[in-house]
Amino acid sequence: MNQLLPKACAIAFIALLGFGIKASAQRQMEYLDRGLVAINQGSGKVFLSWRMLGTEPDNVAYNLYHQVGSKPAVKVNVAPLTEATSYTEERVDSTVNNTWFVKAVVNNKEESAGKNYTLAAHAPTQQYWQLPLKNPQGYIPNDASVGDLDGDGQYEIILHQTGRGRDNSSAGLTDPPILQAYKLDGTLLWEINLGHNIREGAHYTQFMVYDLDGDGIAEIACKTADGTIDGKGKVIGDSTKHYANAQGRILDGPEYLTIFNGRTGAAMETTNYLPTRGNIGGWGGRGGNGGNDNSGNRVDRFLACVAYLDGVHPSVVMCRGYYGRTVLAAWDWRGGKLTSRWVFDTKDGANPYSGMGNHNLTVADVDADGKDEIVYGSMCVDDNGKGLYTTDLRHGDAVHVSDLDPSRPGLEAFGVHEIEENTKGPGIAFFDARTGEILWKGAPDEDVGRGMSADIDPRYPGVENWGNIEGLYSAKGESIGAAPRTINFGIWWDGDLLRELLDGNRVMKWDYQNSKLNNLLVATGCQSNNGTKSTPTLSADLFGDWREEVILRANDNQSLRIYTTTIPTQYRFRTLMHDPQYRLSIAWQNVGYNQPPYTSFFLGDGMKAPAKPNIVVVKAKEK
Repeated sequence: MNQLLPKACAIAFIALLGFGIKASAQRQMEYLDRGLVAINQGSGKVFLSWRMLGTEPDNVAYNLYHQVGSKPAVKVNVAPLTEATSYTEERVDSTVNNTWFVKAVVNNKEESAGKNYTLAAHAPTQQYWQLPLKNPQGYIPNDASVGDLDGDGQYEIILHQTGRGRDNSSAGLTDPPILQAYKLDGTLLWEINLGHNIREGAHYTQFMVYDLDGDGIAEIACKTADGTIDGKGKVIGDSTKHYANAQGRILDGPEYLTIFNGRTGAAMETTNYLPTRGNIGGWGGRGGNGGNDNSGNRVDRFLACVAYLDGVHPSVVMCRGYYGRTVLAAWDWRGGKLTSRWVFDTKDGANPYSGMGNHNLTVADVDADGKDEIVYGSMCVDDNGKGLYTTDLRHGDAVHVSDLDPSRPGLEAFGVHEIEENTKGPGIAFFDARTGEILWKGAPDEDVGRGMSADIDPRYPGVENWGNIEGLYSAKGESIGAAPRTINFGIWWDGDLLRELLDGNRVMKWDYQNSKLNNLLVATGCQSNNGTKSTPTLSADLFGDWREEVILRANDNQSLRIYTTTIPTQYRFRTLMHDPQYRLSIAWQNVGYNQPPYTSFFLGDGMKAPAKPNIVVVKAKEK
């Protein structure tokens, strides 16, 4: 293992890459509390974990306090803790309530305590929290997002509940999509029923959860229609209208974009969705730019994301189409008003940007100007709504963007591509995220459906890359042997700097010396979502230290489980959720074919210590 990072090094995050960015261009981000959690490991051992915040200095240290029952709290550590933001306490009496809290120490001065965490007497020895659900009849939990809906510095879960659904390629009626908001203790805050004029399926309902106006409370943005019922029971539009045709498709009637209040689920403003359907057959058929599709399959392919298009405030970007015509519409929610920022429209198949989209997207500051771009599969849209570049590598199912090759300046992208009808080209490609320059490619004329990029082998600098065919590639495009037989998700779980792999209900470690996978976690009694995609409800750094949590649904679909690691680590990082690119990854994770999140810097073996993020946190005003 490369030891470039000393144990006591306070590793901060880079939010803006620093190439000439003014110090005043601070991004507004959410306030988070200390995120302290305690896990009973049995035999008197308790694993504790907490956040290093994005606003804290590199030299911050911590004191950990423990209160047993009603006795006075005592400091656990002798000297302030300067290494990992986790700690294993021994000989804890689990027959009584145990409470811990953390105080930051800056320049030898102890600050006020963060929110405490109590481990109840006789707490079970398990590394997950059970969140009971109130499912609508006939519905099961699916994808989720998170946001602070009440301003307390803790995340709430916004859950997509699904009934009968259909893929875009399939005819048939569906049940209305339903969104529910839960606190982490299972308290149901509100429910939004998107109504009978919104079809259920992975490509229809893309819901964004983010604090869009900087008031410290997250909003929810999504496509709505006549008959949508908000969290207060108010109907949007005309509920008597039913637009589904004989095939169960909804190709008529108005389409809306609604901003919902995070506290209550109330609709705050509704406007017309951009773009309209227009020519149903004009959204491209198979093969990218060519072909027509009058069935309604391609016209109803939606994506969405949040991006800092001005470098300071987040905007929501709602998208339509990727096989042919492609449109991205950016909106600002400021001061209770929803306004259009720009619309990017390829218009027809003659445009070189047509047919370049994926079943997903990602957001990053690829040109290091402090403002975000949208990497939309094989093309990139600049912060001003103009096309930045297209690789002309056509449609694919996955694209991953980060500092994948730290030996090069800036960010790189790894994508997989489909071969359809008469198209030809590489099945995998690694390219410069700023310019679109293809650095290396492979799998010529192969249809590569899935792909992953993660640092899983310390013998090669940067990340390793693989698809569902061929083997493993280094960041330089070298063929380096057999690849893991999983291509779903990456997760930072154990104590080293390599990334683990998440597939179904398992977290696995790649044994690079023997080319095999070893289980680190098997979440017995849980299952993943989306069929063969085997994706989690959500995977993100939700609390505790920088390692990621994973949310899965229980086998009976009556609850969610939130799993966290209890493996000690020697490394300290600021919370991933205060790295803007990573945080925006969580916002788009539930879109289309779900993909894992990435940081704006290389997080892996041999990494350099990144800089403190250039952010300012916004705390909600007390009601």
